[in-house]
Amino acid sequence: MTRTVLESATKTVTIGFDEPFCVIGERINPTGRKKLAAELEAGDYSTVETDAVAQVACGATVLDINAGVVYNSNPNPNETEPPLMTAIVELVQGLVDVPLCIDSSVPAALEAGLKVAKGRPLVNSVTGEEERMEFVLPLVAKYNVPVVAISNDDTGISEDPDVRFEVAKRIVQRAADYGIPAHDIVVDPLVMPVGAMGTAGLQVFTLVRRLRDELGVNTTCGASNISFGLPNRHGINNAFLPMAAAAGMTSAIMNPLALPVTQTKIAEKKAEVEAAGIILPAEMDDETFVTLFGLGSTKHRPGKEMEAIRAANFLLDNDPHGADWIRFNKPGGSAGGATSGRRGGRRGRG
Repeated sequence: MTRTVLESATKTVTIGFDEPFCVIGERINPTGRKKLAAELEAGDYSTVETDAVAQVACGATVLDINAGVVYNSNPNPNETEPPLMTAIVELVQGLVDVPLCIDSSVPAALEAGLKVAKGRPLVNSVTGEEERMEFVLPLVAKYNVPVVAISNDDTGISEDPDVRFEVAKRIVQRAADYGIPAHDIVVDPLVMPVGAMGTAGLQVFTLVRRLRDELGVNTTCGASNISFGLPNRHGINNAFLPMAAAAGMTSAIMNPLALPVTQTKIAEKKAEVEAAGIILPAEMDDETFVTLFGLGSTKHRPGKEMEAIRAANFLLDNDPHGADWIRFNKPGGSAGGATSGRRGGRRGRG
């Protein structure tokens, strides 16, 4: 049975068909997060620290580290991203002990992250583009680490799932030329938005089964892609993830958090309540208020997607006796739950 082994300094996480679904926390990524990008350019890592700790507390099995900031002071990422990647990797490793996913389109940044990452991180990513394979695959072989293989090539992203399968197959074959085994390749079959392509869900389920049965590889995806542009995205994601797991998908790059209720939202709701003539006790704190009125929480907590994943683990018999599900649903229970898989043993890079 295919198993992809990731390691931190002391912890082993196994991605596999008979392992709990691997959650790769996506939030340490400045793409689309202007506040985080500005902080990083200014040397402020406070949001990185918060996101690292919160994601692990809420069930992330692995943390994705992306340092792709385009500095206003220096727009050349080849110069700015490698040292930033080094700094973030070292910082995060000092805060949490989970394997990392080194995520960059800048070759020097990938190697910078690999040089300082402890254990056996995951590389994100190689594609079927010739130039990308020629750089990334030797790097993967050099550090003896697993890699995410994205199913697009020099022609772009095909809407035909058969074409995307052939791209994945070509990457697996090329990787073998460098001595990289199939169990160290985690294929991203590229999930299309179901709002733009009604068959997107069916396509990816079929493709994941083929990747499992014909290539014997583990799989991942950007989980939120499926719901892009739609209302109630969490509802779509919550259905998609267990269905993908049942089809054979073994991991996802995703946000494990339900974000805290903002002070603006709290103030708006309090004004609404007061306008309705409801008098609140003077000693009521914000957490009690948002809980009472169903707004969520002022604290980070596991998102509904994490609940769906844990339910899928139980139903697919990857949560023996439902121990993690029961623990997760106990008042005050562990948010993180079982994160390391059922097998382990330390492996060096070789």
